[in-house]
Amino acid sequence: MLEKLKKWAKQLKKQLFVLYFAYKDKRTPWYAKWFAVCVVAYAFSPIDLIPDFIPVLGYLDDVILVPLGVAAALKLLPAAVVRDCAELAEERAKQGKPKNWLAASMIIAIWGVALFGVSVAVYRYWIN
Repeated sequence: MLEKLKKWAKQLKKQLFVLYFAYKDKRTPWYAKWFAVCVVAYAFSPIDLIPDFIPVLGYLDDVILVPLGVAAALKLLPAAVVRDCAELAEERAKQGKPKNWLAASMIIAIWGVALFGVSVAVYRYWIN
């Protein structure tokens, strides 16, 4: 079972690199590029939208959202682009996972806005 999970994770990593190279490809339609950028940015972000320390929900994004996003993005891409990018991804996957600090800063901003909104609501409820 553990071997099967490792194989699945390795395949998912390769597919993320396929998307990474596909959004740079000129043959990729704009809507597929946009979706691929969102999936890749989130997957390579060092910070999750739902922190991993939250029981069950923390790993929900890693186990469900990322694979679903990858599958949907791959369906939007032309077959020739996927085939060509798979070759590039094979070599890039050996070098390790890159970090996307832009996506991380966007997630921090989302959490900051949410925290600010909750703070304002609590202030208005208790003070006013």
